Amino acid sequence: MPNVNPLDDPFYYLVNFRTALAWLAERYADLLDAPEQAFIEVFGALPQPSQALLVRLVMRKGEHFRHSRLAYPEIGCPASAAQPLLALGWLCTRQPLSAAELCTQLTKPELAQRFQAEGLKAAWRKPEQLAWLQARYPQAQPFEQWCQALGPLYSLRVKALCERLRLMFFGNLHQDWSQFVLVDLGLHRFETVALAPESRALACREDIEVALALHALREQLDAGEPLDALEAEVAAVSTCNAWLDGRRQKLLFLMGQAAERQGLSEQAERLYRQCHWPQARWRLLRVLEVAGRFVEALALWEQAHAAPRNAAEAQALPRMLPRLLRGLGRPGPRRKPPAKPELLHLALPPSASVERAVGQALETDDAPVLYLENALFNSLFGLLCWPAIFAPLPGAFFHRFQHGPADLNQPDFYARRQALFDACLAELDDGRYRATILARFEEKYGLSTPFVYWGALSPALLELALACIPAQHLRCCFERLLQDIAANRTGMPDLIQFWPAERRYRMVEVKGPGDRLQDNQLRWAAFCAEQGMPLQVCHVTWQAEAAA
Repeated sequence: MPNVNPLDDPFYYLVNFRTALAWLAERYADLLDAPEQAFIEVFGALPQPSQALLVRLVMRKGEHFRHSRLAYPEIGCPASAAQPLLALGWLCTRQPLSAAELCTQLTKPELAQRFQAEGLKAAWRKPEQLAWLQARYPQAQPFEQWCQALGPLYSLRVKALCERLRLMFFGNLHQDWSQFVLVDLGLHRFETVALAPESRALACREDIEVALALHALREQLDAGEPLDALEAEVAAVSTCNAWLDGRRQKLLFLMGQAAERQGLSEQAERLYRQCHWPQARWRLLRVLEVAGRFVEALALWEQAHAAPRNAAEAQALPRMLPRLLRGLGRPGPRRKPPAKPELLHLALPPSASVERAVGQALETDDAPVLYLENALFNSLFGLLCWPAIFAPLPGAFFHRFQHGPADLNQPDFYARRQALFDACLAELDDGRYRATILARFEEKYGLSTPFVYWGALSPALLELALACIPAQHLRCCFERLLQDIAANRTGMPDLIQFWPAERRYRMVEVKGPGDRLQDNQLRWAAFCAEQGMPLQVCHVTWQAEAAA
């Protein structure tokens, strides 16, 4: 049977929308309110052109659409298709528009033609035209009153309802209906995960309202809205949904950072104190330190030092202690120097890529050098632990377009799957991992995943890496990843060199002139030194500079 391309159907977008509505009606029937249930039922009874026109408008940006700009051959006459939608009130032609909204619908020449008799100048820029309109027409009015000759204008009245449906389907408002098309085109492919009835992003109607509120607040924060108002609104949002509470905690943290940047230290402190995001306590410590409140800062430091929230906090705390003690007039502690990696110094001809220049300098016929950075170890981990990562746990997978589990960066991600991860890592002890990783690369190639860098891999590279990197080194890296995925999946060395004949390897972190190790790179370098994993930090100078 020949392959059928879904996009050959001119109504492919309508087919996808119908699929989503059917899925929602089945999976979220108990959460749909009366207007949403009515929408799904009535939509299915509409003529196909009317369904198609509505979906086209829902998938476009904004809520206002000029009739003259609706050219869809498969739909035919937009006026005829719009009639049932107008009768239902899903579209409207009498929606009042402000001067600013009018300017989004008309071009500069159209504005000049319509209003030049009243004094608007064609040479003005669009902002100047808008300012003139706002001063002359402070009241909103329907499009036909603004410019009857250019009408009609359709206003979408079910945009908010369709946004709620999109939220329920995806569990977020970052993905949109075009996700179907990307899958149809083969640009995105996802793992098939069994979705149990209880595996829903939103468990009750209140969750929907909370998710919408958090999304709106994040947009307001990104738009630079005043923090005082946002803080009061966030305080009014509460939820028992752990996944949504994680979003709320992230929002509080971002608001605290914004307050710091604006010099609002009291507000930053207040926000961080009510926030459980992993980095919030460290930022609170910095606020107290900058404010000179060393007694309070030291007490919080001791609490954090006793139980660090993550590796980044554990790394930063010892660096802060001497400053706090100096602020209290006390001598600083004796610090045990961290394990240091081996250093390598190279003077090379100037190059656009210092990493590739070092790779070329180190490579020999029997010892290839690859510039893989975070790709290799993350990919090996992702391939070996695929069953644990994509396990269909409640609250992990909500729909068929997920890149990875929704709780990937939550503190209990590993704890919830410990037995599954232990089973995967056990293959490192008996040698099964090599065959598993190679087979899984072939089986899962191209599927969306938070760990595997498909474009950087090949069967030959995997075989080379698995032959040269000891299983114990892989276990050390994988266990470190699981301690704190968000912090530890980056910062890995730039280059890796293999000696296939000797079944050994080394990693090389490259630093060009004036560059230094970042915190996550320092953590990986110290870790490798502690575990006896071969790592060198290569400091490069350009030969022209050295000669000068």
